Amino acid sequence: MQTIRVETPSAKYDVITGSGLLETLAARIERAAGRLPRRVFVLTSPEIWALWGETFCSSFVRSRIEPPIALFLPQGEQHKTMKNVERLTREMIRAGGDRGSFLIAFGGGIVGDVGGFVAAIFMRGIPYVQAPTTFLSQVDSSVGGKVGVNLPEGKNLVGNFLQPRAVFADIGVLGTLPDRELRAGLMESVKAGIIRDRGLVRFMEEHADAILNREPKALERVIVASIRMKADVVRRDEREGGLRMILNFGHTVGHALEQATRYKAMLHGEAVAWGMVAALAVARRRNTITGAQMERMEKLIYRYGPLPALKVSAARVLAATGSDKKNVGGVRRFVLPIGIGDAGVVEDVTATELDAAVKYMLERARTTGTKGLRD
Repeated sequence: MQTIRVETPSAKYDVITGSGLLETLAARIERAAGRLPRRVFVLTSPEIWALWGETFCSSFVRSRIEPPIALFLPQGEQHKTMKNVERLTREMIRAGGDRGSFLIAFGGGIVGDVGGFVAAIFMRGIPYVQAPTTFLSQVDSSVGGKVGVNLPEGKNLVGNFLQPRAVFADIGVLGTLPDRELRAGLMESVKAGIIRDRGLVRFMEEHADAILNREPKALERVIVASIRMKADVVRRDEREGGLRMILNFGHTVGHALEQATRYKAMLHGEAVAWGMVAALAVARRRNTITGAQMERMEKLIYRYGPLPALKVSAARVLAATGSDKKNVGGVRRFVLPIGIGDAGVVEDVTATELDAAVKYMLERARTTGTKGLRD
């Protein structure tokens, strides 16, 4: 079990990672939040609740705390909407929720994003904790306080910053995670290594079999390294005014892919992986990376594949990049690696460069990417 401290101008809190946290979750939440109020809500998905709801509630029984009132959000990016936010907040009102209530986001990244957003706006803000249950949410979305929902025009276009009181990442729950979701989540750790941690890149190269076989020590090494990297970036730039933008490596084209395919064709981590491939193409064209570095990074991405086929036109993807929330004044901001373990943000990527990068990505999707490099 390890504790990573996150310190930002607005809040200080711990991210606790290890096995068996769920059995003692209630007591841990109460220590992090102070005495829990009478109205505590847990937002989760029906699938997670079926797998882990009994264990979750038993921790409250052992601590002699009344179990939270359960709220449900269906799985899938298409459910991360304002319509569901309204439904959930109205359910909380009907259940007696008030400004003294408390929320637990217990699920993957979508539950965490929506739960945090509900906490940010319900009664003008209530405290919450994150209890992420997927690899992606444990290494990335549960940390840093970015919460929000999608619009038809683009991803995460409505949201806020609200840091949780704590994050509890139980590695044990990853045992029930489907293989595809594990691999998709690992793409966020690949991203973390490429932009800021060469040691993590090397570890993921050398221990891929152990990681994919879910060996606890290997998984914990990747999770902790990813969280430490993000905690350091968030400490330096909480509200994405500068440095924090590097965490969006792969997300410009990745979000465009999700929007262009109506959030139904791929998991978020898979879209980010293809977005990283496109960004590598731009970086190579600009000579911020060498050909050997590009090959090495792309090989690492495919090692944790296979990635889904891309049945979408270059024109549709390019059009979707225009609604990315990182754009300011019509300028497309783009995160590019500088070697391995460093990255920067550029604001002058041309339409020609972006077109070439998307076409390169689509070509790779027709060949190497969808097969992976596991054999």
